[in-house]
Amino acid sequence: MHLDAVEHGDALVFMHAVKDGAADRSFGLQVAALAGLPKATLQQARRRLAELEQRGRESHASEMAPQALDAPQQFGLFAAAPSAAQEALAALDPDELTPKQALEALYRLKSLL
Repeated sequence: MHLDAVEHGDALVFMHAVKDGAADRSFGLQVAALAGLPKATLQQARRRLAELEQRGRESHASEMAPQALDAPQQFGLFAAAPSAAQEALAALDPDELTPKQALEALYRLKSLL
């Protein structure tokens, strides 16, 4: 079941009618806008969605191969490359640091921000 909806430009209007079956498309970004997500976040999501859709059109056949269907992947819309600070933090082993080394590591991490 789904709510019937109509798009007017970037706006989404729910028709207050419940219909059987799945919707013919997702209105996730429109619902996110209705929920008040920041415009910058929505723009980033639209760009990422466009990239994923383009990649999907380019590799649709290989993604539908039986071995690909056995291990589906979830794409993150907002996944970003780790920052230098995140990489440096991941490389630390706190159990191997003296208190002085730990303090120095904190200062190094702070300088990376």
